[in-house]
Amino acid sequence: MSFFQILWFLLIGVLFAGFFFLDGFDYGVGMAVNTLTSDDAEQSQIIQTIGPVWDANEVWLITAGGAMFASFPFWYATLFSGYYLILLAILCGLILRGVSFEFRAKSDGKLRKAWTKLLGIASAWVPFFLGVMFISMIKGMPIDANGNMHAHFFDYFNWFSIVGGIALMLLTYLHGLNYIALKTVGQMRETAKNFAKALYYVLYVGLIVFALLLIFQTDFFSVHPFGTGITVALIVVFAILAHVALFKDNEVMAFISSGLTMVSLVAMIFVGLFPRVMISSIKPSYDLLINSASSTPYTLTVMTIATVCLLPFILAYTIWAYWIFRKRIAMPTVDKPLEGY
Repeated sequence: MSFFQILWFLLIGVLFAGFFFLDGFDYGVGMAVNTLTSDDAEQSQIIQTIGPVWDANEVWLITAGGAMFASFPFWYATLFSGYYLILLAILCGLILRGVSFEFRAKSDGKLRKAWTKLLGIASAWVPFFLGVMFISMIKGMPIDANGNMHAHFFDYFNWFSIVGGIALMLLTYLHGLNYIALKTVGQMRETAKNFAKALYYVLYVGLIVFALLLIFQTDFFSVHPFGTGITVALIVVFAILAHVALFKDNEVMAFISSGLTMVSLVAMIFVGLFPRVMISSIKPSYDLLINSASSTPYTLTVMTIATVCLLPFILAYTIWAYWIFRKRIAMPTVDKPLEGY
């Protein structure tokens, strides 16, 4: 493996980590719209916390997919063809979630409530199917010698992948609750914190189940025992830090820690995969490797130069946008369309 191949494998991991850190709380906020309150004014207050940033956060997912296509085309081909229906479900969820913001702002009465319900369902739908995809991928899929995946229903949906989907949905929900506590004032702020405090105990049980399945359903602990053990420990540590921070009313620390919990989850997946990008359940020799799945050295070199030139501007813009919209959101006295935030 060359330096650029390893670099781009790490960069794709960073892009997915950034996506789950930033867009993760968007999904949590969307779920909280239906579960945290049934009051229309409070629902508007919650939605307005992500109004200026939710669509930009989703760009991280698009960028990760684009980077995979350019740097590891064989990985991209196997993943996107093999998970075509799963990815289609994710795409539908993203579309429905996006339009629900706009149509809810322009609707009244029962139709407004329907769009609010759809926002919550789509916000849970997307992380669940993302969890199913990533966890079934690390368990191993029936990939042949040509990199073609011949999977059946239970290859996608099994105990491990379903637990992974629910776990990711719960992690994003808690991340969203921490974001709501950080970005709102009044009763909603306290409601979000109290709900998250209780829900973390459920997460601990889920993490134990997930860790046991990881031991028995994957080869991560046998291939990379140290790296896998460290990243799993980090997932637990950051979850505990977020929980403790809530009791200490340190909302910034709770939000950062819950985000780092998901970053650690992504790190665990990429550490366990290395030097593979896809695991074959048919035969280990059919595994798709970083070395064989990557683009040419020239392509990776050009991509690296372009990334070094453009990335500082993208990061600067992202930081600036969050700084501009850093103020807490109060309960709206007059319900405004989402475009006015």
